[in-house]
Amino acid sequence: MATLTDLLAKTVASAAQGVEIPSNVQSTVLNGLSDSVLKSLTQTAAAPGGVDILKGLFSGKSNAATSPVTALAGKLFANNILSKLGLGSKTNSALTGLIPTIVGKLSGLIKDMDGDGDVDLNDIILSLSGAQPKQQQKKSGGLLGSVAGSILGGILKGK
Repeated sequence: MATLTDLLAKTVASAAQGVEIPSNVQSTVLNGLSDSVLKSLTQTAAAPGGVDILKGLFSGKSNAATSPVTALAGKLFANNILSKLGLGSKTNSALTGLIPTIVGKLSGLIKDMDGDGDVDLNDIILSLSGAQPKQQQKKSGGLLGSVAGSILGGILKGK
């Protein structure tokens, strides 16, 4: 079962293939991109209205390039990673430019998992937990509560 961290790592590595990253900082940059996106998702989920922002992003109703999630991830990455590495403005721009692609690819992984015809919070949680799509699954607060508690609780606590 792939975790959100695993999905991010794969997505970041794939997106970064076209950018020249000095080998001595490659691991720092790739981990920094993953951490910045994860922290942005976590902070957005915890903010008032954040769940609606995530639902819009993951359902395709909002664009990853203009999403507050992407903007926050870019700010976190620039402040926490790039400002410390001194890679130069051209490399910094190329690396920061990967964030909309990463968020877009990540949002493309979220699908209608519970078979109710739309992408909602339940689908986001099921997708990020590595669950397989169901043909038809009854909506229930019990499932949502238990999955949300284990997945989102671990994300919010761990990062």
